Amino acid sequence: MSGPQSPDRFNEDKASFTITGSQPDIDTGVEAIRTTLKTLPTRPGVYRMHDARGDVLYVGKARALKNRVANYTQVDRLPRRLQRMVAQTRSMTIVTTNSEAEALLLEAQLIKRYRPPYNVLLRDDKSFPFILLRDDHAFPRVQKHRGARKYKGRYYGPFASAGSVTRTINALQKLFLLRSCTDSFFSNRSRPCLLYQIKRCSAPCVDRIDAAGYAELVSDAQDFLGGKSTAVQKKLGAAMEQAAEALDFEQAAVIRDRLKALTFIQGSQAINAEGLGDADIFALAEKGGSMCIQAFFIRGGQNWGHRSFFPVHTADVATEEVLESFMAQFYEEVPPPRLILTDREPAECELMALALSERIGSKVRIEVPQRGDRTRLIKQAQRNAVEALDRRLAETTSQGRIMEDMVEAFGLEGVPDRIEIYDNSHIQGAHALGAMVVAGPEGFRKNAYRKFNMKNPEISNDDFAMMREMFERRFGRAQKEDPDRDSGEWPDLVLIDGGKGQLSAARTMLEEMGIEDVTMIGVAKGPHHGREGREVFHLLDGREITFPLNHPVLFYLQRLRDEAHRFAIGAHRAKRSKAITVSSLDEVPGIGPARKKALLMHFGTARAVRDAALDDLQRAPGVSKAVAQQVYDYFHG
Repeated sequence: MSGPQSPDRFNEDKASFTITGSQPDIDTGVEAIRTTLKTLPTRPGVYRMHDARGDVLYVGKARALKNRVANYTQVDRLPRRLQRMVAQTRSMTIVTTNSEAEALLLEAQLIKRYRPPYNVLLRDDKSFPFILLRDDHAFPRVQKHRGARKYKGRYYGPFASAGSVTRTINALQKLFLLRSCTDSFFSNRSRPCLLYQIKRCSAPCVDRIDAAGYAELVSDAQDFLGGKSTAVQKKLGAAMEQAAEALDFEQAAVIRDRLKALTFIQGSQAINAEGLGDADIFALAEKGGSMCIQAFFIRGGQNWGHRSFFPVHTADVATEEVLESFMAQFYEEVPPPRLILTDREPAECELMALALSERIGSKVRIEVPQRGDRTRLIKQAQRNAVEALDRRLAETTSQGRIMEDMVEAFGLEGVPDRIEIYDNSHIQGAHALGAMVVAGPEGFRKNAYRKFNMKNPEISNDDFAMMREMFERRFGRAQKEDPDRDSGEWPDLVLIDGGKGQLSAARTMLEEMGIEDVTMIGVAKGPHHGREGREVFHLLDGREITFPLNHPVLFYLQRLRDEAHRFAIGAHRAKRSKAITVSSLDEVPGIGPARKKALLMHFGTARAVRDAALDDLQRAPGVSKAVAQQVYDYFHG
């Protein structure tokens, strides 16, 4: 049997059954499901419902596939939501697993991959930040980390936000004087940097502390992050007394400042979780058809922040099922702690605990506290969940009014579900790119943002030509992949950063592609923009609209425009920074990073390498005669 993290533990090719239907009605959907039932085993597994186009409608797990899927043929017993799903179902894909726990883990993976419209979805497109203490250096660096764990070291987290990580790293610097600089910066220092001057680093780069002393600081930091802050406090207190008795008052003052930092951190915790160890706390609130799940992250008895989640597609779904689906998707990327406290049992609680235990290779407990300090923590999480949901509903109501006012002001057919905002960025034609930002009634959809590197260098200084290339690529692909416009990926409203000229050019581009029904608005700076911040909005029918300075619609559209500008500028800076690191030596055959560095260190610049004589190249350290000849022939051949 494959291990819980083995990539080959599921075999879809050997265990898939696909039956294709035709007409979009409930009888056809039931018939497709019944045809699949004829070949289904009674083993554990995961099933996917597909529509006529092959898109995934729903992902589910089962202890016995045949029994579970058969329930969908009893249409009268299904809620309306699932009846609509069955009516759209035209085929199914089945994946068998070794156990129901494995099926639960696979279900979470597939939900996050396909984002099906009939599953409860954890709407969160950002990975959680961690703190990383590297092990691959004599003087380990403390740093913020997101994404795959490709570095050797100890990872501490998750933290609720980047701000939580930053505050903790600042605390670690004050407390333990650990370095946060990159290895290249570290290796090129000849004197201490500013962090040493303000007592946030011990300056191991210039030997102000030896390896043994720094290792002791790292050990103390690991104890602190592991929940042994009391032991660290006692150790610092003893060291301060010892320094004072030795009349080393300067050192005693340094340790005193470190103790103050530790005391401040201990006193600034939003909740008191001392003695809890590592745990996650979840509480759910429901109101007005919406749900909020409040999460507290406790590590080593310290509160590492909290976050509110608002899962979608929760209509007609029991709160216990929502909590189960949320936890399965949440722990798909975040390793679970050994203790999870909830305000109610998730559906199939024992199965969830078993699956998470397999996930980390040690026992995970899911508990609903009934008494003691843990109930106080749950009540605090519940209160935060209710307050967060109330704020969300209030914002949604306000946002709804703004959208309705915008519909009335611009004469739109209805509230746009998808708004696309376009902008471009370049410096005198260099590193040109375009950017598309997407927003909807619920806010920005950052996972739908796109950037367009201009493929034609001749147009990089022409804003109109750049807009043309963006539109041709964006809408050309949409026409090819979704000609019927039923995927929800076509815009209901397009905002262009520009005036009449840009708007007219954009309309012409789309008309040439046979697209004449996309609503577009040009956003231009008004005559008093620098002083008043008043924009002029240009419509396709020639109208120009301005709003009063304090009008909510004006603020909303400015925010959309500014977000597109921010994204374009950020992508442009990243492209420019990457280009700076590119060297003509990268194209020379046989020159890898080590030899490139050796040549640059010897000659100073790539241009000097290009102009060097063959004898000079041969004298460079780490460069053989054959390699020197290759370099010389490349530039002079």
